Amino acid sequence: MLASLLSGCGAGSGSASTSAASTASEHPAADTSGGSTVWLCRPGQAHDPCVSPLAATVVPANGVRTTQAMRPDTAPPFDCFYVYPTVSTQPSDNANLEVQPAEEAAAKLQASRFSSVCRVWAPMYRQRTEASLVKGLGADPRADQVAYASLLSAWRDYLAHDNRGRPIVFIGHSQGAAMLIRLLASQVDPDPTLRARTVVAILAGGNVTVPTGKVVGATFHHLPLCTAPTQTGCIIAYSSFPSRPPADADFGRPGQGVSLQSGQQATTGLQVACTNPAALGGGTADLAPYFPSAGERTPPPPVTTPWVTYPDLYAATCTSEAGATWLQVDTLTAAGRPVVTEALGPAWGYHLDDINLALGNLVSDVAAAEAGYQTHRN
Repeated sequence: MLASLLSGCGAGSGSASTSAASTASEHPAADTSGGSTVWLCRPGQAHDPCVSPLAATVVPANGVRTTQAMRPDTAPPFDCFYVYPTVSTQPSDNANLEVQPAEEAAAKLQASRFSSVCRVWAPMYRQRTEASLVKGLGADPRADQVAYASLLSAWRDYLAHDNRGRPIVFIGHSQGAAMLIRLLASQVDPDPTLRARTVVAILAGGNVTVPTGKVVGATFHHLPLCTAPTQTGCIIAYSSFPSRPPADADFGRPGQGVSLQSGQQATTGLQVACTNPAALGGGTADLAPYFPSAGERTPPPPVTTPWVTYPDLYAATCTSEAGATWLQVDTLTAAGRPVVTEALGPAWGYHLDDINLALGNLVSDVAAAEAGYQTHRN
């Protein structure tokens, strides 16, 4: 897991990544063809962390393991535009555009399995670093603006040189979700043409807001929350916790925490959106978690595939209570299998694992939305 790499996603975290900056010879510069963007992931790029082996070991409660095959799609008709969370440990307030091990690890962890359903594009952007966010999520609006301007430039470059009218899936987590909220609100939500090319947007741990009890409004005026598997042009948004987020939580409560990174300060009549990735129509359903096998989520004996998954380990449902809305994640039958914890405390909940707890569901959600998109357009 990337707990050390993702620990700077919110205010008050002083944890720093142990990944050292690499030299140019160890990590060659990413592709910059077609425009000024430095690409972390780009279709056809020689060194692409978003295209990697996807086979997984299935570890059920009874311990009888099987292997699940999966490969990147070599010619999918859909693009995924991925924005990574806070991983930079550079000492400045905003990172530069040099590809480092932290960004590559985040892309493999969160985005690579989507290569089975889309071509993944992931630009480097001048994100706020861990050092900057230790000051507080609302403490440096200028640094947030620098990060967004960098992403906006990459988005415009992608549209001008690479998209060529293809339908798009948006994927972001934490700071990545906050930057995508800004991008979608200013560039896509008001534009009927781009809305029509939006398949689905996954904005985990970013505090999308809606009027209380509604599925659209507040953060976005036209892009609603997803309520059915084949629905298109909609938003999947949630923050995962094992219990009600505390009053000082950075996620699940409007107008505070990560909300400040996307300029969302309003609270009256609003709730943070929750879309259960395992049950878009609502209710409780089992999550399909996927974790890299080289990490703390792997049980003995060693797993030989790149990924490991645990069926029937977690169930999730969207819950609202006392001003908070969150994805309630309950552990079912662990049976010796490793489980996630609130590694950074109750104010964070399961934030570090938001994507991977539901990664199998999210990939299936994207595949279903793509099927719906093709049906509606044919």
